[in-house]
Amino acid sequence: MTYRSIAAHAVRLPARIAGLLACIIFGLSVIPAAQAAPAYEIYLDLPVLTGDGAGGGGLNPALPLDESTLRAALDQARADGVAPSRYATLLHQYWLVISTRNADIDLASWDPALGVHANQRTFSQVYVNYFRLANDHPEFWWAGLAGIAGGSFASGFFDLGDVGLVLDVPGIHQLGDAVADLLRDTPPELVAKVPADIRLLATEGSRLSAEDIAWYQTRLIIMQKHIFTDLVPMHEAYAALGMVGIDEMYAAGVIDADIRTAWQSIDSHTYDGYVDALIRMTDREQNQVIADQWDATSAGRGAMGRVLTYVSTVVGKPAVPGVRAPGVFAPATVNADIVGRTVSLRIPLPDFNWADRDTRWVYIMGDLAQRHIDMESNRPLAEVVLGESFWSKLAHGRMIARIPDLIADLTTQWQLG
Repeated sequence: MTYRSIAAHAVRLPARIAGLLACIIFGLSVIPAAQAAPAYEIYLDLPVLTGDGAGGGGLNPALPLDESTLRAALDQARADGVAPSRYATLLHQYWLVISTRNADIDLASWDPALGVHANQRTFSQVYVNYFRLANDHPEFWWAGLAGIAGGSFASGFFDLGDVGLVLDVPGIHQLGDAVADLLRDTPPELVAKVPADIRLLATEGSRLSAEDIAWYQTRLIIMQKHIFTDLVPMHEAYAALGMVGIDEMYAAGVIDADIRTAWQSIDSHTYDGYVDALIRMTDREQNQVIADQWDATSAGRGAMGRVLTYVSTVVGKPAVPGVRAPGVFAPATVNADIVGRTVSLRIPLPDFNWADRDTRWVYIMGDLAQRHIDMESNRPLAEVVLGESFWSKLAHGRMIARIPDLIADLTTQWQLG
């Protein structure tokens, strides 16, 4: 029924009612249609729910994993002048999706809770990607260190899988038994002062089970995903947009002022800038991103969390040229008074546990980072080291092959003086 026909019918109504009806109809005809909410609105103000690496998929299940959908939402939010802090998780998710695409990782299925077998390819691919970033962008010194040092721990990851299948052959049991035998022949006054981790390896190492190892492997997968989720997206943002991409992440609150300074240092394209960025990014990784997770891991599964993190310290020599193994950098040395004489014991095992943030940082700054700086400063050497395939590095670091040498070192360098 048109307005004209309604008006014609209205003439038969009392004049007051007819006029009121006409006003209502006319008013409705000039009210503008409600505008549809922008598509990105459902993605605003979302919290990060799975940023610690423990969950599957992206940062929040309300966000899509499709790159084009995320990009369209971001572009519209930017065009509409939305404050970056409101689309922070959307922005982070976008660069995370870019990161996993470039790394050839399926973000949707990356879930540590699914266990070792389901994540084994992804675990390796993370390190392959660090080397890709370091080779494509020589200024990304942290990516090179993450690939080399992290790859050394990956060697232990695969070896733990082997040991988990054959716990009664040379492996953690044999290492613990060797330490126990040496402690039995050591004066009790000295044994009482031996670092607790070494005594724990001797008393508990032989009780380690396949279930303990599977739990530890899952803990490593969680921390690995946490580091990737935090640090790799900012590398991809800088690679694509330079400081524009970094400044947007800073404005959104995805990164803090310290890590923004690290990127400004990289953007200076100077030696001092690269060194500054390496230290700041390594500090973020070790002392912010995964520090609490290492604490929880070393305290997990009774004594076994501590045993496993210490074994990782014993065998985890990073493959950076010139770096010392933890047991060489900080060997355990104790002294005791025995019948009126001061007797010392030097043990060729680390005097610290990699899970402990303070002593871990001393090792990283005292040896690992400096040797990496030396390598990066020698571009021909860096190209050779970073250009070697991850799989070749993995083969060099196999723990099983090195167990006999470790035990030989124990028996020949366990020295009383």
